[in-house]
Amino acid sequence: MADGFDFERLAGLADGGGEPEMKAPAALKSRTYTALMRRQQESGPLLSLTGSKQSGRKLCVFEELIQIAPVGTRTESAFFCQVCHARVLAEHLEHAPIWWLGCPYVSFQNR
Repeated sequence: MADGFDFERLAGLADGGGEPEMKAPAALKSRTYTALMRRQQESGPLLSLTGSKQSGRKLCVFEELIQIAPVGTRTESAFFCQVCHARVLAEHLEHAPIWWLGCPYVSFQNR
């Protein structure tokens, strides 16, 4: 049976007091996000860009252009990242050269 010291050491590791924190690869996070968004689209339309912005989410520069364009809610509810080069770079490169504010794929980069 383990003594109290082993449990204290284990708790210290869980709190970050031991080994360095391991992060998931940025490409894996990017592919997971894309898969989740596509799966969510299967159950119905996504929140419109206007709705996303009103709820506090930052939009990337390309989403901003679409959001201010005179398009309908259905168009605003598309998953625009599926045609963006930032997504492709983020899904294939660990340190993708993307820097746009509001881009979810930028936030996945382990910088």
